[in-house]
Amino acid sequence: MTKPTPIRPQGAVATDAAAILSDLRELISSARRRVATVANSEQTLLYWRLGKRIATENLTEGRAEYGKRILATLSQELVAEFGEGFSLRNLYRAAQFCQAFPDEQIVSTLSAQLGWSHFVEILPIKAPLARDFYAEMCRVERWPVRILRQKIAGMLYERTALSKNTESVIKNELKKLRNGQMTPDMVFRDPYLLDFLGLQGAFSEKDVENAILREMERFLLELGGGFSFVARQKRMSIGKDDFYLDLLFYHRFLRRLVAIELKLESFQPAHIGQMEFYLRWLDKHERAAGEESPIGLILCAGADAEQVELLQLDGKSIHVAEYLTELPPLELMRSRLHLAIELAREQAARRCGDAS
Repeated sequence: MTKPTPIRPQGAVATDAAAILSDLRELISSARRRVATVANSEQTLLYWRLGKRIATENLTEGRAEYGKRILATLSQELVAEFGEGFSLRNLYRAAQFCQAFPDEQIVSTLSAQLGWSHFVEILPIKAPLARDFYAEMCRVERWPVRILRQKIAGMLYERTALSKNTESVIKNELKKLRNGQMTPDMVFRDPYLLDFLGLQGAFSEKDVENAILREMERFLLELGGGFSFVARQKRMSIGKDDFYLDLLFYHRFLRRLVAIELKLESFQPAHIGQMEFYLRWLDKHERAAGEESPIGLILCAGADAEQVELLQLDGKSIHVAEYLTELPPLELMRSRLHLAIELAREQAARRCGDAS
């Protein structure tokens, strides 16, 4: 004798249908995202391969007007058959793309995160190492095109500690990044652009701190990917006294705590002793198993590069940087940053000469 089929309540059927519909929607959405990712990657690789073919025929450089006429004719044919994505301008970009990023394997890896629109923003950058930097950071931090554009306009490369090294050191650091290793030189900037805090006139360290907390999302964007906020005014009880660290963050790529102290005045060598004190306490009481030792950032209204260099802070895991509450004219900032980079490289070369 067969058992009767149990009667399910009508409400249960409706609930099951809603759950199934939700699952089906997620499956479709996930598949579409994967298809879009693959399509973007293939489009990027297509432009690279088009550029390589064009470069092989030397149509954009050595054959002058004759080459340009051929390329214009090819573009007209391709546009008629495949659309505006193969305009003369894009074919020139494709050739430029292949020349700027000659390693197809690297392009293939980058294209998993960067679309053609990302590379269009990067290609006008003249310095090869800066192009590589923006491409790798964009891959690691998964910037949309809008954020990439902001980072380039804000001269992020020039403001990283990385840019102040020699070409061989920069290449080695970029190689590490491609292999999944991020170092403090990739993370820390100088100066930091905090114009979004809206600070005007006379203000206190507490005002800066409050403004940062109010604009935490934008502050984290300026700090860079990987930072997570941990605490403000972190209390440290040592002996009979209490001490307070302005801001404490954690960086998941560096796998270490990052202590930040805010100073309204210009950098003073005495600030180093205070930061060392805080870092030792954090290392003893807050460092978790598997983490690297904490690292410190002193954000000042100004800093004398010669004083900072003399203190040899690399071994102390302490970085000193200025913060700007108002953006100076772009040309002034550019010249100032290039001067700082050249000075840092000269000092590094002198140290190498003394060591030998």
